[in-house]
Amino acid sequence: MTVSSPVRPRLRCATLAAAVAATLAAPLAQAQAQSQPGDITLPAVTVTATSPVAGEGYSAGAASIGGKGEVSLKEIPQSVSVVTRERMDDQNMVRLEDLARRTTGMLVLANDQGRSSIYMRGFELDSYLIDGLPSPLSSIYGTQPDLWLFDRVEVLRGPAGLYNGTGEPGGTVNLARKRALKSFAASGSLAYGSWDAQRYEADVTGALTEDGKVRGRVVAAYQSKNSWIDVNDNQNQVGYGTLEFDLAPRTTLSLGATNASSDVKPFNGLPTTASGQLLGVDRSTFIGANWNRFENASSEGFVELMHGLDGGGHVKAAVRMVNRSVDFKYAYSASAADAAGNVTRTAIARQYDEESLAADTHLNLPFTLWNLPQNLIVGADYREYDQTTLQGSANIAGTTNVNNPSYAWPEPNITLNSRTNVAPEQYGVYANVRIKPWQPLTLIGGARVSWYDATTTNLVNNSVSKVQIDSKITPFAGVVYDISKSWSAYASFTEIFQPQTTLGADGQPIDPREGRSYEAGVKGQHFNGLLNSQFGLYRLRDKNRAVGVPGTTYSIANGEVEVQGIEAEISGMLATGWEASAGYTFTDTEFVSGSAGQAGQVFSTVTPRHNFNLWTRYDFQQEVMRGAYLGGGLRAMSSFYSMSGTARIEQDAYTVVDALLGYRITRNVDLSLTVNNLFDKKYYQRVGGTSVFNFYGEPRSYWLKTTLAF
Repeated sequence: MTVSSPVRPRLRCATLAAAVAATLAAPLAQAQAQSQPGDITLPAVTVTATSPVAGEGYSAGAASIGGKGEVSLKEIPQSVSVVTRERMDDQNMVRLEDLARRTTGMLVLANDQGRSSIYMRGFELDSYLIDGLPSPLSSIYGTQPDLWLFDRVEVLRGPAGLYNGTGEPGGTVNLARKRALKSFAASGSLAYGSWDAQRYEADVTGALTEDGKVRGRVVAAYQSKNSWIDVNDNQNQVGYGTLEFDLAPRTTLSLGATNASSDVKPFNGLPTTASGQLLGVDRSTFIGANWNRFENASSEGFVELMHGLDGGGHVKAAVRMVNRSVDFKYAYSASAADAAGNVTRTAIARQYDEESLAADTHLNLPFTLWNLPQNLIVGADYREYDQTTLQGSANIAGTTNVNNPSYAWPEPNITLNSRTNVAPEQYGVYANVRIKPWQPLTLIGGARVSWYDATTTNLVNNSVSKVQIDSKITPFAGVVYDISKSWSAYASFTEIFQPQTTLGADGQPIDPREGRSYEAGVKGQHFNGLLNSQFGLYRLRDKNRAVGVPGTTYSIANGEVEVQGIEAEISGMLATGWEASAGYTFTDTEFVSGSAGQAGQVFSTVTPRHNFNLWTRYDFQQEVMRGAYLGGGLRAMSSFYSMSGTARIEQDAYTVVDALLGYRITRNVDLSLTVNNLFDKKYYQRVGGTSVFNFYGEPRSYWLKTTLAF
């Protein structure tokens, strides 16, 4: 495991040189002892360089999101991206949404930082994984994790039902947490940016006993940020600690806890005209009250026990528990702007409490057959959530004007008269096998059996509704063919399901939605794993969608959506000192069947058909400029729109350019300046309804950061 440090030599040759030096040290000492003065004879030495899983620069040799152990990206028959710690630092990725904006195949519908919605392949991400254990993800409750706690983020696009069971078919995200290391290391940063933005980070790890069998790590971050939007601001803080104990040479016990909180003065976006025309008001315009508030807090704990097996396999058991609480009350516009710019006003209040538990135990067993490596994974998992929501709303008398808004709105007393408890529970067993019948070919097959039970209780009248799914089978199949040492071709079939609460004619919940995807493409690992590439085509069907029956109060599972597209990506080192990440997606979404008139219509109108991301960084190699580096990139997407009744709200295609300038003052100190939206492009990054959810993109801004590492 390598130390996660914001300051490190950027040259891969430096890493290789260290490996060479270590490899030569012993033979050199032996030769010097045995030779006569002036004569040194070295024995033959073979040096092999490989790319570590955690990644150096912008590349990663493997990922664990496609299974229950690290697998080479070239051997995963699905579209996968890995964002390394170094790229997160270079692009100042703080929350999951920051990463999603700059990652192939991901889309962000903006809100307050940490409260945005994240989409993949036309579907909203509703959960994420930390070291393979799931947790609910909700935009309105601001449950996105702070990325400073993690070494890398793995993104898998397409259904992930084999290990997840339920979920949306667009994809999933796995965050690999920072682990305690035997060698002492400390790093941190101090940053200041536009609108009085401040962020402080610290990370310390090392052995707690002389033999290194007990070690710890403490990670913390604090951020306070105003906004280009009047009144709107955001403060959050997070602390994480972990201990690791080597109980035996191959057995490790890991314990850890995280505590995080946020305090936001929220903004629900701008209205449009009644016809859906976006307003040309100043980007600082805030429609809301100065008493708007949003507070959330979460605490997490985990226990993990892993025993290593011969051949690189393992047995692992892990449990993760999370408690969250959210309390908010805020006001926003309740209507489109009239000809004079006036809008009516409303407010919402909500209290939300969540307890979740996720557990997994599995065996990852490599074995040899036909003198070739094979692999078997078998396991079982369990998860339960308990979510209680109290909410209410109230209209606010009078109007405000979008051209000259007032924030001194009267604060209404809001009764939380809607009270609901939702308690879903799921457990399952799964198996997956990778078989090599001969060297270039790998056949992958697996299946999961899931049991799901959810109870929804109206806490006002104590009425109860239930959803129960027994023995739901989710298959997986894939094939990988090694075309050459650097290239492989792949194909896969994957499924996932999502329970529905809508009632059918018999008064029972209708069948769950089923996501099914076919995908094929090619992947490459070049320069001994320092550069990764991939190109894939997919077609996804989401069927059994609820469709209301006209003239009745019930629905049938008769709706179907098709999403198809292209995804291409390259990431890693292009030349000595030159790192890059570039990705392109083409996405086409369509209703196959649904309510009257839906067939043939666009399903996800907010998903642009074309989306391109580029980021690159170059460290100067010339002696006179050594230590200096330049970076930059762009985000470009085609037009997109939303429908609010009959009004179409559209944003034209746009491109935003960012730039980075930095200097490594010493081995331990780095200074960088990032400029976002370099040319101050004015655009809407999200369009929603005629009354709310229309958000400008961030104007030109800067971020000055000093990074320290020891």
